[in-house]
Amino acid sequence: MSIRPILIHPDPRLKKLCQPIESVSTDIGKLAEDMLETMYDAPGVGLAAPQVGVLKRLFVMDCVKEEGESPRPMALINPEIIATSDEVNTYEEGCLSIPEHYAEVTRPKRVTLRWLGLDGKTHEEEFDGLWATCAQHELDHLNGKLFIDHLGTIKRSMITRKMQKLKRDKARG
Repeated sequence: MSIRPILIHPDPRLKKLCQPIESVSTDIGKLAEDMLETMYDAPGVGLAAPQVGVLKRLFVMDCVKEEGESPRPMALINPEIIATSDEVNTYEEGCLSIPEHYAEVTRPKRVTLRWLGLDGKTHEEEFDGLWATCAQHELDHLNGKLFIDHLGTIKRSMITRKMQKLKRDKARG
């Protein structure tokens, strides 16, 4: 396993629609392992393949945050939302590709997802609360959408300008 560099917004790869994964392979398994290691190291609760420069429909997540609770790393290949609740939740979201910026985003409180697992089987599960928010956030990445795209124009532009400055400052060393 290895930690991969995380793309920082604005990067055109973060705005692209990702391609479906044709089959579960050892390369996809390695990518998922690397993404989990990268996510835990960052630290974050979710990471989508385009954030590490791979334009494939894969994301990983582990929203276990309680002390003493066992981690629950998940890799979701070609995920799709098949049901959402009418009830909504508002969470202060952040993103590993938009470091140190957070904003409230309202999304369905519960979602049911269907995806292909690393075991090659189709899985289906309902997620609630933070898990549901994370799954929707990561699925947005696979569709070329960032959490700031849910914000108003002024706030989104302000965050984008700050990220451009951060990238310039990093480039200068």
